[in-house]
Amino acid sequence: MLLICYPKCGTCRKAQKWLEDNGISYDYRDIKTDNPSAEELAGWISSSGLSARKFFNTSGMLYREMQLKDKLPSMTEEEMIALLATDGMLVKRPIAVCLTVSLWASGRQSGNPL
Repeated sequence: MLLICYPKCGTCRKAQKWLEDNGISYDYRDIKTDNPSAEELAGWISSSGLSARKFFNTSGMLYREMQLKDKLPSMTEEEMIALLATDGMLVKRPIAVCLTVSLWASGRQSGNPL
């Protein structure tokens, strides 16, 4: 499993703790220093069955500074993926990648941070 996180993110730290407490091994990747490529994002988005819009970190400063709330509705999926790939801080996290299945904090079940 690959866990893509931002070290200062509380939800990311909770996900790490849950994985460790449950004996699940993972490789850690810092989303700020090693942001996902457009190809990776396209694959994860496709396998998740969700729109690219759901992968935006809507509570992030960069999202607000770029006024993406107003811009995203007129963008194509490809344009959104390309934008997400420009800066890891635009991407909602954590993202757990297992084989071809992508999960992240927004889709978690009760008691499970993933």
